[in-house]
Amino acid sequence: MITCAAWAGKTFGVFGLARTGKSVVAALVASGATALAWDDSDAVRTAFGGAVTDLHTADLSGLAAMVVSPGVPHDNPVFARAVAAGIPVIGDIELFAQARSGLPPHKVVGVTGTNGKSTTAALIHHILASAGIPARLGGNIGAPILGEEPLAAGGVYVLELSSFQLELTSSLISDVAVLLNITPDHLDRHSTMAAYAAAKGRLFEMQIPADTAIIGQDDEPSRDIGDVAVARVVPISAVAIPDEGVGAVDGRLYLAGEDIGAQADWPTLAGPHNAQNVAAAVAATRVLGVDRATVLAALATYPGLPHRMERVRDLNGVAFVNDSKATNPTSTAPALAAFPHVHWIAGGLAKTDDLDACLPHLGHVRAAYLIGDAAPLFAQLLDGRVPVVMADTLDRAVALAAAAAVPGDTVLASPACASYDQFTDYAARGDAFKRQVGAL
Repeated sequence: MITCAAWAGKTFGVFGLARTGKSVVAALVASGATALAWDDSDAVRTAFGGAVTDLHTADLSGLAAMVVSPGVPHDNPVFARAVAAGIPVIGDIELFAQARSGLPPHKVVGVTGTNGKSTTAALIHHILASAGIPARLGGNIGAPILGEEPLAAGGVYVLELSSFQLELTSSLISDVAVLLNITPDHLDRHSTMAAYAAAKGRLFEMQIPADTAIIGQDDEPSRDIGDVAVARVVPISAVAIPDEGVGAVDGRLYLAGEDIGAQADWPTLAGPHNAQNVAAAVAATRVLGVDRATVLAALATYPGLPHRMERVRDLNGVAFVNDSKATNPTSTAPALAAFPHVHWIAGGLAKTDDLDACLPHLGHVRAAYLIGDAAPLFAQLLDGRVPVVMADTLDRAVALAAAAAVPGDTVLASPACASYDQFTDYAARGDAFKRQVGAL
């Protein structure tokens, strides 16, 4: 695990004791600090198994910081108590930033954006590993970074960073910072697009002049973040060919205007939604010194991510695809575009009140099977556009879609919603889909 001598002898509050919180407590204690741990869930506290302190009532005056899990809303009483007491409120990524000075020499790649950041971070990690460069993948993807073993000298930490994590981080210097895109998401937390974009922009505000910024050019909020104080800004695009950056047009990838390869050669990276992801990963790894041949070879061997366009099974000529990681309409749209005849399972906890990003691709949809809290809203939005089936639950949606599908069709679970109305997270939802498909 990653520890820090500077934490020794200090006391920290740790609020939220799921995977990230557990890793924070372990790292603090291993560093000689005291951790006052709490979670509002009785079940989570029981599973934690260690000593707990109710941070709603405890004296906070001696705390060096309150470390909260990213999902804790700012109006939570513990968060508010810490702010009122003048206690810094931080997350595990800020602790990692504080620990960096004690680690062997290394670099950090920070990846953010509304859609595609998991694929991009995992792809960067895969290319680095293929090049023989020690690399660790963490942040909003995989295992919590503090629970990972430190890399040897010359290693690269690749961090997927959500807006929630960036809000709680003030000193993470990314040698390479990547912004893919900014589209409406998490507005229940951030209230406005401006505030959401500002949270993403923090990644670049923490950089120093020697660093590199890689910034998507395909949406206005991302372009507006282009005024950053670093030595090198690399533009990326999925619809154009920047003169000095990386772009993808008509299924081909271009680096500084030079044609360097076709998406068709990278089987798990097909589709327009992956063009920007590939462009960003190529830009980042080239900045880090990986040669072109190694990059292209790694693109061809990338295995893909669970729950993102994951082909689960082919049954009687029908493909079943798990895209549970698509938690907003913008993320679902490329999946609908990728298959010609779709039985679409959608719904959950809606993040927006529209499906505008999906509408251009509804010609591919044979029927929509709606589940969860968003089902009535989605039924209204889709009325007259595609046949709608009110399935309510995922298991019923799978059964109905499988019964209706014919050879050549795809049953696609791409919910365009968060999962928290019926599942603990998108992974649990995707795993449930895979189990139900496996039982057909």
